[in-house]
Amino acid sequence: MKLPEQGSLLRIFIGETDQYNNKALYEQIVLKARELNLAGATVTRGVMGFGADSRMHNAKLLRLSEDLPVIIEIVDTEENLNKLIPFLDETVQEGLITVEKVRVVKYRHS
Repeated sequence: MKLPEQGSLLRIFIGETDQYNNKALYEQIVLKARELNLAGATVTRGVMGFGADSRMHNAKLLRLSEDLPVIIEIVDTEENLNKLIPFLDETVQEGLITVEKVRVVKYRHS
């Protein structure tokens, strides 16, 4: 797959304990992105953050099972990312979803 130089970055900010159909929401989002043949997805677990409710989430040595922030990032064309939006609208009950323009410098796979 070759991406054009001008693409879009979709970012989804949720909590790691958020669920959909009794499975981790971040996992369900990545599986849906794969099903839609998007270019790829990366899930990053945050060590600290807060959302609209201003409740602090952080990873302390003795509290590793906290509901830490999770960010799913997907870069593709805007048209392709728009295929995922209805699924996100249905599944993301709390969180933040952003889209921004990005310049793709290189995207290769064998």
